[in-house]
Amino acid sequence: MQKPDRSFYKCSALELAKKLLGYHLVRIIDNKALIGKIVETEAYMGEFDKAAHSYNNRRTKRTETMFGPPGHAYVYLIYGMYYCMNIVAAETGIPQAVLIRALEPVEGMKEMAELRYGKSLDQCSEREILGLTNGPGKLCKAMHITGTDNGEDLCGDRLFILKGPVPPDSDIVNTTRINIDYAEEAIHFPYRFYINSSPYVSVRDKKYNTK
Repeated sequence: MQKPDRSFYKCSALELAKKLLGYHLVRIIDNKALIGKIVETEAYMGEFDKAAHSYNNRRTKRTETMFGPPGHAYVYLIYGMYYCMNIVAAETGIPQAVLIRALEPVEGMKEMAELRYGKSLDQCSEREILGLTNGPGKLCKAMHITGTDNGEDLCGDRLFILKGPVPPDSDIVNTTRINIDYAEEAIHFPYRFYINSSPYVSVRDKKYNTK
């Protein structure tokens, strides 16, 4: 599979959020690849998006990565215990990013189970297996993505994206984002995308749920 170059990320977060569906997120640990297919994303559009950390061009130590070149990882801590991984989009100075909300495991599930639950894959229930990477904090734990990865160049060889099978539009749901009740009118923006056929989607929109 092909690794996208920098130009792939030089588009709005809204465009990138949909383009990333079906692509693979790869994490290399001790020469072992942990790979998950991206099945759910959210766009954060920066200056005019009240749900974005960079709303009103807010530039802080935490948000600095969002203002940098596209194609880098923006990783931050929530609730003091969970990491979330975003991919910086657009042009340098335009603070937009795409949150990776869910992955479907492709390779390295044994290692993911040990990282996520501290036990072997064969000791995991079906529910635990489905819960490996079906949320932003969960996938970061399963892929061992932490604050030390903030700013990581995704065109490098340690944490990166590979082109994967593009889902048909008929299998893509475009809906509102999750857990942004503070964001006033931005709670209604249709900035979330997911692959409806994947069992690893974190939260399904009831009006589109065919499962």
